[in-house]
Amino acid sequence: MAGTGFGASGVVGRRRHRRKPVMSEINVTPMVDVMLVLLIIFMVSAPLLTVGVPIDLPQTKANSLDQSDKEPLTISINDKDQIFLQNSQIDVDNLVPKLKAVTDARGGLDERIFVRGDRKVVYGTMMRIMGRLSGAGFRRVALVTDVEQSP
Repeated sequence: MAGTGFGASGVVGRRRHRRKPVMSEINVTPMVDVMLVLLIIFMVSAPLLTVGVPIDLPQTKANSLDQSDKEPLTISINDKDQIFLQNSQIDVDNLVPKLKAVTDARGGLDERIFVRGDRKVVYGTMMRIMGRLSGAGFRRVALVTDVEQSP
């Protein structure tokens, strides 16, 4: 056996490669560190996730609408009569074609559309937008308001 090279040095070699016993405790410090960092990130970014077009909505006593799982299509009209589809400004003549393209991609004319109008918007401007939506075949159109505050 001396010629094979597996003599006493082989036994010593195996002893040297023994593994340490498995540690049975879980170190939670790194997990707590990660969770605290995520908490701070979400606390800072949460206020930024609100609707991008600032509008002073009128107040009513109407009940709130049912919320669905997907993000609703929103048309906003600010006090300068600028029209926004979601967060991007759009011309009134391009509103219906772009809205049809979006609804076709999302599932057709049965899509609910929310219209948000500033309280200072002229009534005629709101009715012009609503008329175009109705004329294009959109039937699930809702006006968005704030809850009326009691004096």
